[in-house]
Amino acid sequence: MKPGAPKPTAITLHSVSRVLEIAFSDGRSFRLPYEFLRVYSPSAEVQGHGPGQEQLQVGKREVTIESADPVGYYGLQPTFSDGHSTGIYSWDLLYRLGTDYDRLWAEYLERMQAAGASRDASGQPAAQEARRCGGAH
Repeated sequence: MKPGAPKPTAITLHSVSRVLEIAFSDGRSFRLPYEFLRVYSPSAEVQGHGPGQEQLQVGKREVTIESADPVGYYGLQPTFSDGHSTGIYSWDLLYRLGTDYDRLWAEYLERMQAAGASRDASGQPAAQEARRCGGAH
């Protein structure tokens, strides 16, 4: 944790809405969807081992967090319903994800669209899903 960086004061996992709510010592608080946290996991599986090695995470719309364990004074390690549990989210990272949420989420959706990928576990792109169901969602 960076010296003087805001520290978490409260963390709540909301299982029904699938949102992690985190409040910080500077008075800011964020509501981070589980899907967002999963697709921006700091793990090597997601981020790769260097720039340009990131792996697009698809089919994570319904992912949940089954547990979240503290990692010392450093951060949080969630276990997701898809079995992913190798990402350690530092407090600094969670704060940055909160402040940059709108931009990061838009970037993720753009990458998904460019790849023709789906947020749904079926793996079908949204356009195919709409045709199959007889209309747009």
